[in-house]
Amino acid sequence: MKSSSAWKPAATLETLRLRARLLAAIREFFATRGVLEVDTPVLSHAASTDPQLHSFTTHYSGPDAPDGAPLFLHTSPEFPMKRLLAAGSGPIYQIGKVFRNGECGRWHNPEFTLLEWYRPGFDHHALMDEVEALVTGLLDSGLKQPAASERLSYGALFLRHTGIDPHTASAADLRECARAHGVGEVPGLTLDERDAWLDLLLTHTVIPCMEPQRLYFVYDYPASQAALARIRPPSPGQACALAERFELFINGIELANGFHELADSAEQRRRFERDNARRQTQGLPTMPLDEPLLAALDHGLPPCAGVALGVDRLLMLAAGAGTISETLAFPFDRA
Repeated sequence: MKSSSAWKPAATLETLRLRARLLAAIREFFATRGVLEVDTPVLSHAASTDPQLHSFTTHYSGPDAPDGAPLFLHTSPEFPMKRLLAAGSGPIYQIGKVFRNGECGRWHNPEFTLLEWYRPGFDHHALMDEVEALVTGLLDSGLKQPAASERLSYGALFLRHTGIDPHTASAADLRECARAHGVGEVPGLTLDERDAWLDLLLTHTVIPCMEPQRLYFVYDYPASQAALARIRPPSPGQACALAERFELFINGIELANGFHELADSAEQRRRFERDNARRQTQGLPTMPLDEPLLAALDHGLPPCAGVALGVDRLLMLAAGAGTISETLAFPFDRA
C-alpha cells in the first residue's frame, strides 16, 4: 500500500521549473540551427528486436482490427523518425516519452523523456560536436558548469584503464582481466558471451575511472555492438572492423547514444532477424519486424547520424539530483 503522501510529486517545484527551462533551451538550440521538431506515434505495430530492450505490450480492439491486434509502446522514436528522413524531412528532432519494461532504479524509470535527433550529412564525429555544444551550453546556462570534454576510441579507453585491447582479446582474456581488477564471477556468464564480458569491464572497471564533471565521448565500438550503426571495414594497421557509434558519459552516467546510421535495408533486416534469434535462445518473445522502416530504408535513407539523449538524466546533472526520481513529478512508485 502506498503511503498517504504518495499523491505528492517527488520532484521539488524548483526542479520542475528547471525542467521547463531546460526543455525551452533545447527547443531554442534546435530552432537557431534550423532543425525541425516532429511528433511521431507512441504506439506501434512493431517493436525493438534488441534483446536488451523489453517493450510494454498493449492490445487494440476496434476498426481495422476485428479480432484485435497487439501494439507496443515504443522504446525510442527512431523508426518513424527515419521514415520521415527517407521522405525528405531534412534535419529533425523530437522530445517525447518512451517506455522500457523492467527498467527501474537510481538512473532508470519505466517511462522517461528522450531527446532524439537526426542530422543528414553528418557522421558520428560531426554529431559529437553538436551533442557537446548542446550539453555544455545547457549546463553552462546558470545550471552547472562541467569540465572540458574528452574523446577517446573504445579501444583506447580500454587500453588506458585495463591494459587490454577489447577488439582482439578473447573472452577468456576478458574474464581474467575482470578477475585481475577485482570484478567477481557473474553467475551464468559464459565464455560464449564476449560482449557481456566487455560490458562488465566497461561498467565495473572503465567507467569508475572517469573523472567527475568531465564529458567523455567514447566512439568506434566493436562491430558486434553496432546495433543500428554502420560498420567500417578495417583500415591499414587495424585488426578488425568497427561500429561507427558513440556514447557520452558524465559522472558515471550514460547520457547519450549516437550512430552513423545504417542505411542498408537488407543488412538491417539481417540484424533484426539475428536479434530475434538471440531472443529465442534467451527465452524471450520474438518481436515483429518494422516493415515500414525497412521499406523506407529500401526507398533511401539519406546519409546521416542520429543520437538519443536522456533528458531526465541531463536534469539530474543540472539539478545535482542523486536519483532520476528526484527529477520526475510522479515516478514509477507514485504513478
